[in-house]
Amino acid sequence: MAASLLIKLLLSGPILVMTLYLVSPILPLAGFAARVLAGYLSLVLCGLFGTLASIVMTLTGYQHNAQWLTARSFQLVMRWSTGVRFVVDDPRHILDTVRPAVLVGNHQTELDVLMLGAMFPKRCSVTAKSALKHLPVLGWFMRLSGTIFIDRANAKGAREAMQGAALEIRHRRQSVYIFPEGTRSYAEDPVLLPFKKGAFHLAIQAAVPIIPCVVANYSHILSAKKLVFTSGTIPVK
Repeated sequence: MAASLLIKLLLSGPILVMTLYLVSPILPLAGFAARVLAGYLSLVLCGLFGTLASIVMTLTGYQHNAQWLTARSFQLVMRWSTGVRFVVDDPRHILDTVRPAVLVGNHQTELDVLMLGAMFPKRCSVTAKSALKHLPVLGWFMRLSGTIFIDRANAKGAREAMQGAALEIRHRRQSVYIFPEGTRSYAEDPVLLPFKKGAFHLAIQAAVPIIPCVVANYSHILSAKKLVFTSGTIPVK
């Protein structure tokens, strides 16, 4: 049943997206709906790709790069389907040369998944709230590709997950990307929510550097409050 619905969504979704784009000059809200739908369809499509890629890469000994490959695929699909792209300014190539490390960045909206697609380095994994592991497609991919799940309601479990992550960082030279705000801010201005301490404890436990990644405020491109979602370029440093 679920598989049938998924197939119908992937087949009919692009037609609906194109229809919404066509009427958006007359009905601006249709453009917002088109890009939101295109984003979720892209996520499902790349999640399926990532699930299959994770299986193959695990069998061939390359599981550590499954998230990097899937992130890059999502970036390409989203650039084509929504016209949004993130441009990374990293003249010293820190993302490619400093490993292992704990990468931290501000968390504005769901679109930050696309940001990860643009800057995600090889041999890196993300942390995510444990509820995501139960989602179809996305949860499958995240579990197979080595995501570190954190149960925020279980302090002991969260500590154990972080301790396990520290071991992975040291022994496999695997970097980790964390949003220290812990949730999306949906900020209309360039502000940050208070930071959780997990990323910093992890860096200390693993004895690795912290690499800050800063994404410019992009509420002019995506604002759920104002129902705005347009194409554009967003800088990342």
